Amino acid sequence: MSRIVIWQIFTRLFGNNSQNLPVRNGTIEENGCGKFNSYTNEVLKYFSSQGATHLWFTGILAHASKTDYSTSGIPQSHASAVKGNAGSPYAVRDYYDVDPDLAVNVTRRFSELKSLIRRVHANNMGFIMDFVPNHVAREYKSLCLPKGKTGIGESDDSSKAFSVSNNFYYIPGCGLSGEHNWEDYVEYPARATGNDRFTAEPKEYDWYETVKLNYGVDYSNGACIFDPRPDTWDKMTDILLFWAENGIDGFRCDMAEMVPVDFWHYAIAKVREKFPGTLFIAEIYNPGAYRSYLEWGGFDYIYDKVGLYDTLKSVTTGQESAAAITRCWQQTGNCGSRMLHFLENHDEQRIASDFFAGDAGKGRPAMVVSACMDTCPVMIYAGQELGERGMDEEGFSGRDGRTTIFDYWNPDTLRRLYNHGKMNGSLLSDDEKNLQKFYSTLLHICREEKAIAQGKFFDLMYVNPASDIFDAHHNYAFLRSFEGELILVVANFSDRQTTCRVFIPEHAFDYMEIKKSDHCCYNDLISGFRYEGILHPDCPVRVNVPAFSAAILKFEI
Repeated sequence: MSRIVIWQIFTRLFGNNSQNLPVRNGTIEENGCGKFNSYTNEVLKYFSSQGATHLWFTGILAHASKTDYSTSGIPQSHASAVKGNAGSPYAVRDYYDVDPDLAVNVTRRFSELKSLIRRVHANNMGFIMDFVPNHVAREYKSLCLPKGKTGIGESDDSSKAFSVSNNFYYIPGCGLSGEHNWEDYVEYPARATGNDRFTAEPKEYDWYETVKLNYGVDYSNGACIFDPRPDTWDKMTDILLFWAENGIDGFRCDMAEMVPVDFWHYAIAKVREKFPGTLFIAEIYNPGAYRSYLEWGGFDYIYDKVGLYDTLKSVTTGQESAAAITRCWQQTGNCGSRMLHFLENHDEQRIASDFFAGDAGKGRPAMVVSACMDTCPVMIYAGQELGERGMDEEGFSGRDGRTTIFDYWNPDTLRRLYNHGKMNGSLLSDDEKNLQKFYSTLLHICREEKAIAQGKFFDLMYVNPASDIFDAHHNYAFLRSFEGELILVVANFSDRQTTCRVFIPEHAFDYMEIKKSDHCCYNDLISGFRYEGILHPDCPVRVNVPAFSAAILKFEI
């Protein structure tokens, strides 16, 4: 498989043609909304030209919102069971339906999605969507349930707190209540909340708009009852198969670790019996569970959040030395090639926000390390390549450095990039264009240079301690090699240009199968700068690296 580059797109935010500046807590009429049809061939060619191999469209599934589509036969969600006006895409109200906000013609919403899937494939990219297995919206009810299927929760015995035949967990004898204002919304008996709150009184900070699904784990005593097979397993496997049959190439599985690994072992195997190439990506934050979900569960890749992401954020913000990156990959062990690297997604704060680096340019060295240190997939979040700050105060989402997932909004950078579908860059600033070019260059390097896409990795920090020729606190250096090709990467997390000399030990020459040379040339694939020198263990490699940047040196041997 070639190197995977995933571009995450929050579907309703990109392609928004609204002419008005968005208003806080605005409706879809006030703030607009991107549509499936917004993603024309011209738009898709942009993502492909930037280096994307797969597009992850976030927010495809029908979810609870405050927008009224009752005239189209869609019951309106109760306002007190929705976060924001647009609602969370992770409060799914029908796994077999798509979000009507994204359709030009609501009654043809599924056809419009199918057309988008075909366009993505025609532009030689894979289509990834969210699978949300752990919880559903409070008012979940499938309007598009295939014939012969029973809906989630329809056959539950709500008098039982737990039953392997139930799809939900119940709190018998108690109605839903608590500090959240439920107004006239009634749920009796109350059901457990999505973030494992087994009480009738979820707090305001809980995922109160969601209900936890039951996969056969009796949380009251920790027992796992997987034989007979829990009813939820079959229902959720059917949903995965439905979407795979409709052209979906991969699933980003939300909060996968909150669902037992045995289910994944069962469901992923079932999907791959019919669709062998389907990608499965797990959102997991517990490193102790990585191996289980990869080897037994069957996942292809796992979020590298608590490892590389957290480390690179700390190094970028000056809270840790660059040497921490070495400790990070050592702790990951041989799972490294099965991780998904990223610096932004819908959950994390934008690099340019006041809560991260405050300047998108300061993320360049971290992005080079993230993209170049392994063969695993790398992910970009739409707007990251332009320096989107995420510092808007959209409504339900406050000014927190993230781009809202709850509100109708029109982020300025995405609006100007889209430019009514022209995607011509005419509304972008010079700084945005320069950052965009950097990302495009980097992503093509990590896909097309075999040493980076497929090669071996060698950390050079242990032979390059802090000295007057190498700043090991702010610089990180490593090698990549493949079939005689050699690349040296030096990242500079400092606010000053550095001229450093990097030693390559004898052991690296042997392990990486590097040929020594008394005269060689090497080019910086980012800047285009050309060097001449000696490639030998006794002679350090000289390189100039600008502030908050990196050099990717390819040797001609």
